Order: sequence, then C-alpha cells, then structure tokens
Amino acid sequence: MHNYNDLIETPISSEVIASGGMLTARRDQVRLPNGGQSQREYVLHPGAVVMVALLDNGHLILERQFRYPLRRVFIELPAGKIDQGEAPLLTGQRELLEETGYTAKEWVYLGLQHPCIGYSNEVIHIYLARGLTAGEHKRDEDEALHIIDASLQDCLAMVQRGEITDGKTIVALMWAEKYLSGQWQPMPAQA
Repeated sequence: MHNYNDLIETPISSEVIASGGMLTARRDQVRLPNGGQSQREYVLHPGAVVMVALLDNGHLILERQFRYPLRRVFIELPAGKIDQGEAPLLTGQRELLEETGYTAKEWVYLGLQHPCIGYSNEVIHIYLARGLTAGEHKRDEDEALHIIDASLQDCLAMVQRGEITDGKTIVALMWAEKYLSGQWQPMPAQA
C-alpha cells in the first residue's frame, strides 16, 4: 500500500469570497508538499443525486431544461440538490416525485461521481429507479421543464451525437448500461 502524503496540500488560512443561497466560494492559502505555498479557489456544494428512472417499457425518463449559466436548453436525467441533513436516497425519491411525478418501488445505488474536482467539492450520487408509478409532479415555482422518454440505446446515441452533453447524465447512463447488462455490480450506498 502506497503512502500518498507526498501529494497532500494543507490549509494555512481560508476566506469566503462569496456566499449565495446554494454555493459558497472560498480562497485558501495552502502549504504544498514541497514546503512552498500556493492559493486555491473552490466552490462548496451541498451535493446532488441523479436518477436513472426506468419505465416498464424499458425507456428512461429525461428532462429538457434551460440551464442559465450556459443560456441553453439541455437534455438530462432528473436530478436535484441534497438538502442539509438529507440522505441521498431520500433526495432521489423526493426529486423524482417533485420533477416528474413518478415514484419508484426499487432503488439501486449505482455509485457516485465528483464532477468538478479542480474547483468544487461537489459529489453526485447515482441511483437507478424501477417499478415506477406515475403521479402529479410537485415542481418549485422557479422550475420549468419538459418530461420526455427514450430507450437507453437512444440516450447513448444522443450522447454520441452531442445532443446530451451534461456530465452527470452521461456518467449515469454509462453506469446504468453496465449495470443493466450485468457487467457490474452496484456500489454500497454512501451517506
């Protein structure tokens, strides 16, 4: 087993650059492994959950949603922010109902991803939801989206054509494909 202490940076000081409703930007002075100093700017994020919601006909639930930072509409899997103190599974169940109106009988934890390791501590948990029952969505007032569905193969083709470019969606689709084809086992659920 290798000791990686020769890679560790340790904080010397830390300051908040900006703080909003969901995100906080920080600037830290750090001690480098070679004894020198440097600066690190990063964003604190509460974490999120993305759901691969599988309909009985084999199609997946997708959303078309405008994403303000890039000023365009994206195709993505349902996802949402983890509320403080909330378990990721409960986030997934809540967000799937709020955004799509669906509930699921079975939830399989596929894994997690760290989408922005160079500038954020964000972690996104990935769940597969099956045994869906349709109901009424409970979207927030500031949330506008269209629900669509497509087969997993069509989703992967959309990735290949550049129609799906959202990172969390791409990773979740790839993991779901491996899991559903029996090529890998789900991870133990993370808190």
